[in-house]
Amino acid sequence: MRAAFLVTLLLYAVPAAAQLGPNPPPRAVVENKLPKELEGIGIDERVGARIPADLHFLNQDGRDVRLGDYFGDGKPVMLVLAYYECPMLCTIVLNGVVDGVRELPFDAGDGYRIVTVSFDPRDDVKGAARKRETYLNAYGKPIPPKGWDFLVMRPGDASSVRALADTVGFHYRWDEENKQFAHAAGAFLFTPSGQLARTLNGIRFPVMNLRLSLVEASEGKLGGPWDKILLFCYHYDPNSKGYALAASRIMRFGGLLMVVVLALVLGRFWLRERRRARNEARAA
Repeated sequence: MRAAFLVTLLLYAVPAAAQLGPNPPPRAVVENKLPKELEGIGIDERVGARIPADLHFLNQDGRDVRLGDYFGDGKPVMLVLAYYECPMLCTIVLNGVVDGVRELPFDAGDGYRIVTVSFDPRDDVKGAARKRETYLNAYGKPIPPKGWDFLVMRPGDASSVRALADTVGFHYRWDEENKQFAHAAGAFLFTPSGQLARTLNGIRFPVMNLRLSLVEASEGKLGGPWDKILLFCYHYDPNSKGYALAASRIMRFGGLLMVVVLALVLGRFWLRERRRARNEARAA
């Protein structure tokens, strides 16, 4: 909670300093530094990284599961790192995930999987089961086994989740003063073979971003012709952290289409002129 307050305070401090006039005294200058609690917290871009398949966790039923068991059958996988007793941010992220996937034209568990992994050693199987029940009810559709699982680390095995977080570039740290984790926010899309295809940063996941990310991560196995057209017309913009119209692709496609149309018109004109010349020759 303190970290959130400090971020809010920082956002308001800069405009307030700007109102002091064109030549504020040196003491009024605000340094552009993150609060200590947020230093080193974020997500590094690790597209292309491979999932550490041999890591083991416990699922919401208490079963020992291997991370690689969620891959290899042709379905892309969305990975979300969150802890289940988080007082604010993790709940917001998971709410953003369920709000986004509810609007997708393909269903969780059938077209793709979601795997939520806790990085808090205090989380247990019962907490994972409660969290899963909450979000499956919010999703509102039946989900097959391994469609959306909530995992916790095995007792004494904090190294597994740390290895997973390092692989995807997710940074988190225990805040002893506030007795909670400071951590990043986002979701990670993997190909069916376990390669990181896209990182979606933030707490909200617009349906267009989710749809195109999953189609892209599925390597052509998810979605129909319209999704392929959308993926051709849009590309991921790392600056805006989302998909934007690919103007150069559309211009190239428009130019090619114009050439084809022109060729058809000229071909039709040539055939008509040739037919007319042939008829005139016969009449002579």
